[in-house]
Amino acid sequence: MTDPVRLCAIRADALSADEVLAALDDPGCGGQVLFLGRVRDHDHARDVAGLGYSGHPGAEEAMQAVCRAVAARHHVRALAAVHRVGELGIGDIAVIVAAAAAHRDQAFAAARDLIDTLKATVPIWKHQRYADGTDTWVGLP
Repeated sequence: MTDPVRLCAIRADALSADEVLAALDDPGCGGQVLFLGRVRDHDHARDVAGLGYSGHPGAEEAMQAVCRAVAARHHVRALAAVHRVGELGIGDIAVIVAAAAAHRDQAFAAARDLIDTLKATVPIWKHQRYADGTDTWVGLP
């Protein structure tokens, strides 16, 4: 069997769901789950104007380790994770994770584990700017 981690990257360019789905292409997969995390216009009842993501120099290596760990915990044939860094506007895609497996339950479980573990452990930090001119950092150690 080929390596289940098909795509794992941190980029400053816009992310593509089509690229992620293409990376998961596998005739043995009956279930594919795709999650898109987008920049929303509010957070905790505050209007958001935009945000920026910064990543530690080792963030991509950490994300690769997360993908490998999730692949080891689940019966998947393919996984993908891409995260954007830099300045993003409302509606922009910030993160895409996807999983493909023989059955949907396996794909759903792996995709959920992948996004939750990525957000909890990969050193990528969000600098959120609010419409009132204030700002806050999210996800700092």
